[in-house]
Amino acid sequence: MDFRAILTALEGANVRYVLVGGVAAVLHGVPVNTFDLDVVHARDPENVARLAAALRGLDACYRQHLPKRLAPNERDLALPGHRLLMTRHGPLDVLGAIVEGKGYAELVEHAPWVDLSDGLRVRVLELSELIELKRRLGRDKDRAQLPDYLRTLEARRRPTDSR
Repeated sequence: MDFRAILTALEGANVRYVLVGGVAAVLHGVPVNTFDLDVVHARDPENVARLAAALRGLDACYRQHLPKRLAPNERDLALPGHRLLMTRHGPLDVLGAIVEGKGYAELVEHAPWVDLSDGLRVRVLELSELIELKRRLGRDKDRAQLPDYLRTLEARRRPTDSR
């Protein structure tokens, strides 16, 4: 799994997206394991075209259609649904919208740029927003992870001892 290669491809294609899910949580310091990369992308025609080009460059195809290698198309990427893809660098979930229909426009204001080093900068959803999403999803997996998210947020809010 090479999350950085996927993010570099998206950034190189100037795709507008917000990083959400487990990798976003890890970047905030939450001690969780994750096996895919989750992004919510802007669904305007220009961005969808850039996303489709980036996905072609990543050899992306739908995971549920392996080994047939069915690739996503621009029409599908413009819809609010979830595209669960496999790339040559690992799994990528491309989400048109998430909980309660929140799309890129609603999330980007809660997603500051984060420098991942070597000039790679990505928009990452704030930890407090990730927690709210986990609460609203209410899946067993999310309920199990929520205490780690909350402890991390609390630790980040505590003043540091300057001794």
